[in-house]
Amino acid sequence: MIVKRNFSPLKVWGYIQNPTLFAFFWSGTVWTIFRLTGAKEMGLSFTIIGVLGSALAIFVAFRNQSAYARWWEARTLWSSILGASRVLGRLIITFTDSHAHQIQYDRLRSELFKRRLVYACIAWVHALRMQLRKQNDWESLKPLFEPADFEAFKTAHNKPFYLQVWMGQQIYEAMANGTLGGFDSFQMEGQLLALANAQAGCERIKSTPLPRQYDFFTRLFVLLFALLLPFGLLGFFTSEALQPASWLIVPLSTLLATVFIIMERTGVANEDPFENKITDVPLTYICNTIERDLRESLGETNLPAKVEPENGYLL
Repeated sequence: MIVKRNFSPLKVWGYIQNPTLFAFFWSGTVWTIFRLTGAKEMGLSFTIIGVLGSALAIFVAFRNQSAYARWWEARTLWSSILGASRVLGRLIITFTDSHAHQIQYDRLRSELFKRRLVYACIAWVHALRMQLRKQNDWESLKPLFEPADFEAFKTAHNKPFYLQVWMGQQIYEAMANGTLGGFDSFQMEGQLLALANAQAGCERIKSTPLPRQYDFFTRLFVLLFALLLPFGLLGFFTSEALQPASWLIVPLSTLLATVFIIMERTGVANEDPFENKITDVPLTYICNTIERDLRESLGETNLPAKVEPENGYLL
């Protein structure tokens, strides 16, 4: 996620380089042909270009709004994951400690249950992050598991869902042996449900792209605008008095085309929020926040370093 106010020109250039160079060389080609031939009929009425530009602006704005809606939904889902993880961690700890007065209470068993389940919550958010970003650094999660549990986790196809099932099993085992009691499981299951729904929402965004017709026709119309723009500007320079300044169609065409190119590329950047790019939802930061909060709730002081923005980017 970009958190700085001003962008690096080199970063922006990387997004728009190819279409901008095309607009530059194409307008240069049109101007060269005009200077060599003097064909005034090459000039088009700028009214045509203006109508096309207005229609294109509406189309690009609609597409960008749709892309931003996907990005914002992804951010909202991960905000709900942050909240549900904190609530689930709190319930695990408070419910377990609340049964210390019971005859069946076993302190070592209860402490082990708290640690294993809270660590499973931490592993779940990291596993979902890596699954969405198609990363496979699963060994980094090994400290969060018992050895046998980690081997079973590694073989699971949908690792976040596997952890959901595993946590549910641990909760009901704890109910059976007296670590938990009463209606503890109902409230904890509510938070597991919230996490499961958030995962399903993230998977839907990941697996369902923005309708391809929006992407295809937006790129096509921007290209058409860049192709016709030099001819429209050329209409201003067909008179003998202005022909010496006709070279201005090259920078003007490039500048105007670049505005629409940047608008189109902005939508592309926001369309897929889980691709591990600087424009993504900051999954690493959110997972780090969850891990630090839950470890601290267990009384740990040796917490992972807090993720901070680097060069204006929060990953």
